[in-house]
Amino acid sequence: MMNSIVKIEHLSHKYSAAWAIRDINMEFSQTGIVGLLGSNGAGKSTTMNILCGTLNQTEGQVYINGFNMREQPQLAKREVGFLPQQAPLHLELTVDEYLTYCANLRQVPKDKVQKALAEVKERCSITHFSKRLLRNLSGGYRQRVGIAQAIIHRPRLVVLDEPTNGLDPNQIIEVRALIKEIAKDCLVIFSSHILTEVQLLCKDIRMIEGGKIVFADTMDAFNNYVEPRSVVIHLENAPAEAALHQVAGVTRVEFLTEKLLRVHFDCDQEIAERLTAAAVHNGWRLREINFDKTALDTIFKQLSIKSSQS
Repeated sequence: MMNSIVKIEHLSHKYSAAWAIRDINMEFSQTGIVGLLGSNGAGKSTTMNILCGTLNQTEGQVYINGFNMREQPQLAKREVGFLPQQAPLHLELTVDEYLTYCANLRQVPKDKVQKALAEVKERCSITHFSKRLLRNLSGGYRQRVGIAQAIIHRPRLVVLDEPTNGLDPNQIIEVRALIKEIAKDCLVIFSSHILTEVQLLCKDIRMIEGGKIVFADTMDAFNNYVEPRSVVIHLENAPAEAALHQVAGVTRVEFLTEKLLRVHFDCDQEIAERLTAAAVHNGWRLREINFDKTALDTIFKQLSIKSSQS
């Protein structure tokens, strides 16, 4: 029988007298990308640190590819790659020097280090920077090197903490594509505060709030909580607020600019069609309409309340 890539049983941890996480349970047997969500102080970082073996838990067990992290730490850690929010780069080293150092730390056999370097540099598109000092790389390429060190030993689990944080839009797209490529061969646990990043990348979601799991399901199920509550519309010939209130379902109107408006509604899914029809009929010259989504902190609150009531 194949081992689960990750299995967490009744995981709890406390700092002094306060519990940071309580009775966390997870199990993943397949490759792909799992989103780990949680607001600040929810217990997300504590869970990731225990999962990667950088923190010993107070209670519970963690298994990585069948190895118990507490009882077999060396074997378990060989199966884990970790990129923390601040990539652990030595800026005075070149890309080759740094990745060689990381390969040795990860106990890659010496006769296989050069092959591992070549493969990971090719995969992360950093081969042409092999002799470049890390301090002279852009933020996007530093992040690629950070991902390279996390996968150089071919782990079964890769944990990425806010890997797109601080990158420009083009860099985010490139790193996103790289993460999808990596997830073909291993399980990636992707932590982010940016809901759109999680939605674009992940097939499953685990949300921690108040130290407990408050959501554990697929992205499709999670999206049921992300309901449209308003639309942002661009009208070249915007009417007075009262005219928009005549459209069935509209509850409130905000003028963001002279031509850009946020229209709140009562979850009637035909609101876009009604606003479009009204704009055509009244000559408002509609240029664009986009749905706003429920804010992530609101979803946290909804799920936390639901969890406490269950």
